[in-house]
Amino acid sequence: MIRVENLWKVYQNGSIKVEALKGVSFEIAEGEMVAIMGPSGSGKSTLMHLLGCLDTPTKGKYILAGNDVSALKEDQLAEIRNSHIGFVFQQFNLLSRVSILHNVEVPLIYKGVKKRKREKIAREYLEKVGLGHRLHHNPNEISGGQRQRVAIARALVNQPSLILADEPTGNLDTKTGEEIMELFRQLNEQGHTIILVTHEEHIARYARRILYIVDGEITRDEVVS
Repeated sequence: MIRVENLWKVYQNGSIKVEALKGVSFEIAEGEMVAIMGPSGSGKSTLMHLLGCLDTPTKGKYILAGNDVSALKEDQLAEIRNSHIGFVFQQFNLLSRVSILHNVEVPLIYKGVKKRKREKIAREYLEKVGLGHRLHHNPNEISGGQRQRVAIARALVNQPSLILADEPTGNLDTKTGEEIMELFRQLNEQGHTIILVTHEEHIARYARRILYIVDGEITRDEVVS
């Protein structure tokens, strides 16, 4: 699914050079659930942006589903994001003034799916995450955990080959966070490839494997027992 070879990301601000990633290499197989863990400033968010085709590396290779996306142009990266990647963010990033059903429909609108079909698909995925009874509520009418479930349903509707979750429990209390991680675990058991970024050890351990990153380098690759 993913092969990263000697990936570097260097930011230049005038005479100041910041090496956010320093020769990172790893592979992730289809169907794996992997956590990327590290302290603030470790490079984990930079790595997530590269894996999500939101940015390009300074040098090195990133192979996603057999495609070398390392040097693609912005419009090509956008196409990869739309067709291969589902995103789940800490802040949920939902549209506050429309129903959760419409929120989940949004990726399908961009894909050109007709109204009746996209409503059917969005409804199915909201039922899959346990929100089939709240279809016509707006995000401000449901809890934080339910909003994250909506975000997960939205990430799934295009049937991406990869789900990227950036601090998905960061705005949730402990119990709700555990419920969301159990949902990710269930999705992984159903065959979804999932990469999650976190700075919390107990959240990382819901994954089957943890990549530890410190100062832009992978320091440990641990299989969770």
